[in-house]
Amino acid sequence: MSDSAVAVQSYDLFTPEAMADPNGLLHRIRAESPVSLVPRLDAYLLTRHADIVAALKDRRLSPANMAQTLATFSQAEQDELLPLRQSMELWMGHTVEADHVRFQQLLKRYFTPATVNGLRPRVRELTGELLDAAAEQGRMDVVADLAYPLPANVIAEMLGMPTEEREQLQAWSRDILAIFQLSDVEQLRRSQRSVLEMQEYVRGLVRQRRADPRDDLISMFVAAEREGQVDEDEIVANCVLLLFAGHETTAGLIANGLALLFQNPDELARLKADPELTPGAVEEMLRCDGPASVIVRVSTEPVEVGGLDLPAGKRFYLAMMAGNRDPEVFADPDRFDIGRKPNRHTAFGLGAFYCLGAALARTEADECFRLLLDRFPDLHPVSDVLDRSPVPPLGHRLHSLHVEF
Repeated sequence: MSDSAVAVQSYDLFTPEAMADPNGLLHRIRAESPVSLVPRLDAYLLTRHADIVAALKDRRLSPANMAQTLATFSQAEQDELLPLRQSMELWMGHTVEADHVRFQQLLKRYFTPATVNGLRPRVRELTGELLDAAAEQGRMDVVADLAYPLPANVIAEMLGMPTEEREQLQAWSRDILAIFQLSDVEQLRRSQRSVLEMQEYVRGLVRQRRADPRDDLISMFVAAEREGQVDEDEIVANCVLLLFAGHETTAGLIANGLALLFQNPDELARLKADPELTPGAVEEMLRCDGPASVIVRVSTEPVEVGGLDLPAGKRFYLAMMAGNRDPEVFADPDRFDIGRKPNRHTAFGLGAFYCLGAALARTEADECFRLLLDRFPDLHPVSDVLDRSPVPPLGHRLHSLHVEF
């Protein structure tokens, strides 16, 4: 199809109005120009569910990495941030597809449905310990006291990280988050420092597991290294990624999911009355406010996207939050409905780059909400105003969520 067959309009995602109500803007963009341009990002924006699904499955659209962002900095700044770039280029999802698949195949040995389901009692136990600590106070900050430490403890245990060092993991992760946002050089310098510190820490764990293998992920990687399937740099880089991604996205799911329940008290009451609705509630949380508001792709060869014939080298922002509220797919898309069926959201991606930790995130959120609402049935927020700030483009971050019970 020729370019002239599709009307492409330009939009600014960085106005105060857009950042205050991105869903309202995205509904308008989808209706006016489902494939649109965002000049400030030098990229196309996809807002229709069908186009996003097609793009996620299209192997001519490769995950974007930090190289494009760094290209906008001075040469001296690029040189300074080279260690960060070199580490990220070894991360799953940032490599060529063959390397990504190689690592996925290794990790699938560990992230089998049986293994993840086997973690459920431990997730329940860890959640109970966090709730015990909060019960003594009669209040807590869900973000700091539950949403972050729960998945951080789970992934740290899976990697064999000692308990007393897990608070450091969360501090490192806060710095690393800047890599996935529109960040300035100073923010990326902090990210680089934390990545390098994490790498040195993980190298120490790798040395320990070579001498004393255990039943954990790093030992599995070390065994694969002996078979020539991976090298040490790949192990270290991807353990850093797992330590970060293994808890950061799930923490957002738990915290933002509870905020959605508070904003929809009828659905909260419905969930309390029937805890068996919890898996469906988690899916609806993922649809309405999932951990990835956008996913970035780059065309590696000429490709048709949303009716446009485009050359290689074009960037695409897949607005997951827009696709997951497309009225062509989801009836009454802005309504939070914990019993919604079907619920064909794309919160964890699709195809070769589908999130490896999706089952683990679902398990952690399911156990967390079941225990939280059973233990504290009168749980309520201290304030109706969310302590939240925008993270352009289209994202936001919940800094705290203070509750009483």
